[in-house]
Amino acid sequence: MGKLIVISGASGVGKGTVVKKMMARRKDLYFSVSATTRPPRPGEVDGKDYYFVTRERFQEMIRRGEMLEYDEHNMNFYGTPRAQVEEKRAKGHVLLDIEPVGARNVKNNYPEAELVFIMPPSVEELERRLRGRNDTPEDQIAIRMERAKWEMAQRTWYDHVVVNDDAGRCAEEILSLIEK
Repeated sequence: MGKLIVISGASGVGKGTVVKKMMARRKDLYFSVSATTRPPRPGEVDGKDYYFVTRERFQEMIRRGEMLEYDEHNMNFYGTPRAQVEEKRAKGHVLLDIEPVGARNVKNNYPEAELVFIMPPSVEELERRLRGRNDTPEDQIAIRMERAKWEMAQRTWYDHVVVNDDAGRCAEEILSLIEK
């Protein structure tokens, strides 16, 4: 059975880029695709980037106990379907890109899970990255920056904290932590 590795960090910190770099370096890593009620961004593919589901379907999955963890933020649900995680753990290590509430739920249910929080080099850099996406409305940037402050305060109970000042270096640091 592979390890559960939870990756968290504020929106815009570069989690997706770091995870892609980690996956490119290790063939025994499997990405857990989250489900969400938010609409797809340009270029996102259902089943690859997220499982895009309706709010009603997501709530049904919760009622049926099909979610390993879930949270509601930025006016949408996000969560991890349990079955795919167990299937992937049978093959290797599983990476979960989830928020602090979900990370705490995973740690409560799987104490052996490794929790890694990715920090931005600075709050200003985080905001610059969010604006640079050009896919986030101004009102959402303000909401995400407010949420980011709370999320970054949660890093104290994570197993590891890594600064993403360079995505390749950050990926290597996390991979070395997994090996320990």
